[in-house]
Amino acid sequence: MDDYPLLNLFWTMLWFFLWIMWLFLLFKVVTDIFRDHSLNGWAKAGWLIFCIVLPYLGVLVYVIARGRSMGERDAKQAKENEAAFQAYIRNAAGTPGAGGGAGGGSATDELARLAELKDKGAITPEEFEKAKAKVLS
Repeated sequence: MDDYPLLNLFWTMLWFFLWIMWLFLLFKVVTDIFRDHSLNGWAKAGWLIFCIVLPYLGVLVYVIARGRSMGERDAKQAKENEAAFQAYIRNAAGTPGAGGGAGGGSATDELARLAELKDKGAITPEEFEKAKAKVLS
């Protein structure tokens, strides 16, 4: 252990951590290149080649040049995922608003299904109360 002082171990860990962070950033940039619909095929190929041939410089230039739109695409994707999830829950709970609707069961069946969804955690207690009020009205 005298051959490798503690400070060198910390430096090694720091460099390893930075390398892992850079790999995550590289994968994020590559996925963003393919996800961006405003780029044509040649532009995507150019950015991809730039990031593969000169990886550190390519990723740095991409983040500087397209970082803001990269963040906007992430936010748009998160909103779309949330909307799809909420529509799925509304449809599964049988509440109107997402193309679903209370489908052909009695009020007792609907309440039982809503209680089961609430117990599973698929809907919040507030959503349960709203749906229950609609079923009972």
